[in-house]
Amino acid sequence: MMPTAKLSILGNDYIGAFSIATDSFSLVGKGSTKGERSAIKRDLGVPVHDLSVSGSDLIGIYAACNSRSLILPDAAYASEAKAIKKQIDSVNVEIFKTDLNALGNNILTNDKKAIINPNYSSKEAKEISDMLDVEVIKMGIGGFETVGANNLLTNRGIVLNNRVTEEEESLLKELFTSVSQSTANLGALSIGLCAIANSRGLLVGRATTGYEIASISEGLGF
Repeated sequence: MMPTAKLSILGNDYIGAFSIATDSFSLVGKGSTKGERSAIKRDLGVPVHDLSVSGSDLIGIYAACNSRSLILPDAAYASEAKAIKKQIDSVNVEIFKTDLNALGNNILTNDKKAIINPNYSSKEAKEISDMLDVEVIKMGIGGFETVGANNLLTNRGIVLNNRVTEEEESLLKELFTSVSQSTANLGALSIGLCAIANSRGLLVGRATTGYEIASISEGLGF
């Protein structure tokens, strides 16, 4: 059983709005506390770096990343991109100019594949594929085009919001080895904003129930 724990960040159970994790590192808003950063480091087993995007702590909403690359919207300050490049010199930091600039909400990625908001153009999809070095699939899930906000993906598996259709789930089972449906934070459909995870562990908002934790853990192959 992989580590699973409950956490709030800045007093908020929507911890995925303030943080994002990969198998190499985790990012969290600059306003987070030392204790919150320590919990992420302990339970996910990776270094934790603080970051802001255009002065905001909402890293999970505005940034998208995998173990190799970090994509920031062009609203990010040059000083922010420079600071994170200095902290994580092994990661490729890219600036992506797009109208769908809440990248974390619109891009769901691991180290091999990315599901992206279907409203991205073919050109933008190619850019995302190149920046993250992954295969890209354009689709909504369960009626939500904000696939990053409403689902959770790691290198071990995927957790889908429980409005996913049978057809969508069947397709995703062909792409990922471990798949489950769930909610988080006591019924919230925005799983990606309620949790952060990598191959080593899972952190969920404090309102998340034991049943939800079990469902999420199943999809992540824990």
